[in-house]
Amino acid sequence: MPRGVLARKKFKGKKMKSAHYNVVVVGAGFSGIYSAYRLRKLGLSAVVLEAADGIGGTWYWNRYPGARCDIPSMEYSFQFSDELQQEWNWSERYATQPEILKYLEHVADKFDLRRDIQLNTRVESASYDEATSLWTIKTNQGQTLTAPYFILGTGSLSVPKDIDIPGANNFAGRIFRTSTWPKEEIDFTGRRVGVIGTGSSALQAIPIIAEKAKSLHVYQRTATYAVPANNYPLEEETLKKIKSDYAGLRERERQNYFAVDLPSPTQSALEVSPEERASRYEEKWQEGGFGFMFAYYDLVLSKEANDAASEFVRSKIRQIVKDPKVAEILSPKQPISCKRMCLDIGYYETFNRENVTLVDLQSTPILEVTEQGVRTTADHIQFDDLVLATGFDAMTGAIVKMDIRGREGVALKEKWGNGPSTYLGIATAGFPNLFMVNGPGSPSVLTNMVASIEHHIDWISDCIASAMKTGSATVEVTPAAESAWMDHSAMVTGATLFHSCNSWYLGANVPGKARVFMPYVGGYPAYLQKCSEVARNGYEGFSFSLSPKKFGPKTNSEMFTGV
Repeated sequence: MPRGVLARKKFKGKKMKSAHYNVVVVGAGFSGIYSAYRLRKLGLSAVVLEAADGIGGTWYWNRYPGARCDIPSMEYSFQFSDELQQEWNWSERYATQPEILKYLEHVADKFDLRRDIQLNTRVESASYDEATSLWTIKTNQGQTLTAPYFILGTGSLSVPKDIDIPGANNFAGRIFRTSTWPKEEIDFTGRRVGVIGTGSSALQAIPIIAEKAKSLHVYQRTATYAVPANNYPLEEETLKKIKSDYAGLRERERQNYFAVDLPSPTQSALEVSPEERASRYEEKWQEGGFGFMFAYYDLVLSKEANDAASEFVRSKIRQIVKDPKVAEILSPKQPISCKRMCLDIGYYETFNRENVTLVDLQSTPILEVTEQGVRTTADHIQFDDLVLATGFDAMTGAIVKMDIRGREGVALKEKWGNGPSTYLGIATAGFPNLFMVNGPGSPSVLTNMVASIEHHIDWISDCIASAMKTGSATVEVTPAAESAWMDHSAMVTGATLFHSCNSWYLGANVPGKARVFMPYVGGYPAYLQKCSEVARNGYEGFSFSLSPKKFGPKTNSEMFTGV
């Protein structure tokens, strides 16, 4: 065990008003759970703070009907333990929320991680003390925790955006948000239901709600591209085949742009005839999943290539949806993939049902929500239930919601007022010993998130271990490294179509939020290579310091003594 490292504290149901740890982690989803495991392996004392009354993060809160992952289950899982990979059997190609939550609970129990997780605890503020080189974290439980290191595993899609629909609080019926769905089962049988929003959550929930509701009105502002999931049960033989070469699968993920097990295309869509393109798109359509975007390598680089792929999907919508007017409203106009593409399990077919009505908010905007229902410029529809699938304050929402202050008391929210700036999406200048998991400036939401989470936590853990080994009190990004990374990130984004429409990638869904494309689009393999180079070169771009004048009098070993 490293010198001076604290013995881990068991909570035993009692929350201490003050305590000192080597590391404080925020969030007990995939990030927090693996952080607890990895930091314990290093012999560090850590506490994972979670606002909910259960673990799971995104998969604790998003319990809406039809909620499931859009990455194949066998890949949307941890790889740090082959024993875990071999023993767990996923039931479907794309697992549902209850199954993913059950998996995370199994991981926490298997590795005895719950004793390092404190539930019902929301971080209200965190401030860096330059005199002691410690973070002071205050919670809604009245606790004050201190630690040299502070890790944010808060999730990219974890804070719902504010409801900006006039009169939303006036509705007298039942109102639900897909992002904070109740634990108990909600019965929509025979009820008049309105759904506002047509993003990923809505696409999954709408077909399920439509099966039970007396009537369902779907309010759409912007049409969303969806390709078939082609979901199916995972038979024993399929599981055995994948498990027999799990290491190979994980290596193929590392070589893929989106960190998934799909072959990287080498051909341009513009090199082949329209007939060959259509045949290839049909093949990918039938396969289902995000492989559609891997038909050709330039679908996110060339508008001409993208136009053909976009039109193919629109043609499919016109084939599926019987009413031509409805099909036209459901057909997106923006380039495919500049907004989050969705996987479809019966979404478009739902609009062939007699009890389902599509409302185009482009032509008839919502004026207000009333006690009885929703009033647009065209009519006033009365509902028993309203479902709000209005999205998230993505990437940065959960981070800036906490009052985080670095050197000289500068608030992170203020530093990021014109958009988030980071180095590798892992750390930001002026905030020593603060690390982010899948932060803005990393591939994050453009990848298999679990693979990216594990990579980040491994990298951060190794960086902390390196600092301890050298006796460094602080690890801090240099402004020059941060600026260079942000310039590079903007450059590679500019070479793609990702920035060509208003999306939550840009923060465009949140009024007043700075428009900065937040994920890194250089691809997962290139990003892994860059992170490896940084570490190999002595954590290039980071400064490690013990200067008592600047960082306080304590040495690393003194900071890692118990209280």
